[in-house]
Amino acid sequence: MSARGRRVTAYAIAGAVLAGVFALYTRPEMMVGLGEMIWACFQ
Repeated sequence: MSARGRRVTAYAIAGAVLAGVFALYTRPEMMVGLGEMIWACFQ
């Protein structure tokens, strides 16, 4: 695979990961669970 192909693949993977993270923000129950997990770390 050429250097350009690796770069395009890396950008595609990074874009897919970011899209997945942003999709999770649309689910309120996930955000509440994440907040509770973070809160539990500091208790």
